[in-house]
Amino acid sequence: QVQLVESGGGLVQAGGSLRLSCTASGLTFNRYSMAWFRQAPGKEREFVAAIKFTGASTFYADSVKGRFTISRDNAKNTVSLQMNSLKPEDTAVYYCAAELLGTPNWTNVGTYDYWGQGTQVTVSS
Repeated sequence: QVQLVESGGGLVQAGGSLRLSCTASGLTFNRYSMAWFRQAPGKEREFVAAIKFTGASTFYADSVKGRFTISRDNAKNTVSLQMNSLKPEDTAVYYCAAELLGTPNWTNVGTYDYWGQGTQVTVSS
């Protein structure tokens, strides 16, 4: 079975940093583009960042551009999200997602084949 497991969430002060990781199993990792989404209570799930299966291309939501960096390590079946200069509005559950090859609509939840369980990020003011 395919599993995506996120880790690295926690509580941090505004202006601080966190690094999230997502480890995949049960799939051929280098065939999948990967993404991070987030969802706050009562809000829609929103796109954060994505990285092509080759690692050559990345895409970011305007709200995090310049602060967050997505990367992948295909040898470890892992995608990471380095989050710097965190703001209270970044508070959400962060989800890892995977898309098998193709050309995904990066910001659309429906384009992804698999999802992780989420990890909580809380940024205090």
